[in-house]
Amino acid sequence: MVVYEDRYYDNRPDSSNWRGWLYDVIFEADTPVGKYFDILLIISILLSVFVVMLDSVKSFRIGHGELLYNIEWFFTILFTIEYILRLICVKSKIRYSTSLFGIVDLLATVPTYLSLFLPGSQFLLVIRILRVLRIFRILKLVKYMNEAELLIRALKASRRKITVFLFTVLALVVIIGSLMYLIEGEENGFTSIPLSIFWAIVTLTTVGYGDLVPKTPLGIGLASFVMILGFGMIAVPTGIVTAEMSLASIDARERARPIITCEHCGNLNNDADARFCKHCGTEL
Repeated sequence: MVVYEDRYYDNRPDSSNWRGWLYDVIFEADTPVGKYFDILLIISILLSVFVVMLDSVKSFRIGHGELLYNIEWFFTILFTIEYILRLICVKSKIRYSTSLFGIVDLLATVPTYLSLFLPGSQFLLVIRILRVLRIFRILKLVKYMNEAELLIRALKASRRKITVFLFTVLALVVIIGSLMYLIEGEENGFTSIPLSIFWAIVTLTTVGYGDLVPKTPLGIGLASFVMILGFGMIAVPTGIVTAEMSLASIDARERARPIITCEHCGNLNNDADARFCKHCGTEL
């Protein structure tokens, strides 16, 4: 189940007063005003994140540092006002402030104020990008939540198998890394077992940074084996999750199938378009 904002908590005030109107503007994307508010909010969020990114570029910060600083404070004050308005218009302040989006809304403003005491913490403002999740309300993606629930159910069902698989991979990379450390040694760049394990992980996952390369024939042979093994390793978790998704999909269809009960024998296993009972032949 996916919960948006505090609607799950029945946190809406009486619509007959100004707080109810403010709630509709801020929290409801179904109204024209609420939709425009969300669009403007998302644009502001993206612009503020873009400003933070620009501020991390040294050449741009040197030339336009003061401008970026002022823009960032503008967005911080804007989001602070928005957060206060959200607290004002909900019935339960605690429920909203401790909800997922309530915490994210608060964290979107805190780093700039912290930067007054802790220089550099303003870069934590990239957390504002999480607030773009509100766009799901505008695009009406709620209708896709059944598919998301299906995926979550498949991941939960396969978590034990994937855990065993990950432990197996962990054991393999430790063994392979240790062997490579013994084969290549420090003279070829494999200066420690942890570094050799890192090489094994990079090679097994087919990433291949190329910062460590075996030089000896035996090391090259082991590396070739690990590369081939990597293709099979990648397919295993994919197959596990795919199989569980298929089972979850079948289960969902079974649960969604209308139950047609025979009044004569009580048989429940009848097709949706059946005219007669499969068990006794009585007309349904």
